[in-house]
Amino acid sequence: MLLHVIARGKIARSPEAELVARYEKRLTWPVKLTELPETGGKIPDPQTPYKTVLLDERGKAMGSEKLAQMLGGWRDDGMRETRFVLGAADGHSAGERAEADLLLAFGPATWPHLLARAMLMEQLYRATSILAGHPYHRAG
Repeated sequence: MLLHVIARGKIARSPEAELVARYEKRLTWPVKLTELPETGGKIPDPQTPYKTVLLDERGKAMGSEKLAQMLGGWRDDGMRETRFVLGAADGHSAGERAEADLLLAFGPATWPHLLARAMLMEQLYRATSILAGHPYHRAG
């Protein structure tokens, strides 16, 4: 299953970009990173069937093992792509939130956009590692 991270704004050269690149290289699942301008831009057509996850402060906080379980279930159900969408500075519209399969939050704190992107990549790496059977030090 393709893990497709779609983010508004350019990450450019930054410590966060280095983290994103580090986790992109470590991921064994197919991963695609798409950057869009703050407004406008065309999101590529998905591979179907697919799921959409919006990173949103109103979303559900989910532990790494739960995220892994969810991704594994979607993969096993035949999903070809899961899209993780990070919105612009003002977040997502009510319509976008209503259409999403999941709203995901990294806790109640507000995170800088570029750091949230790096955190997402780390969590995707961790979830796929858990699914691959690598020991998870927080398990149990």
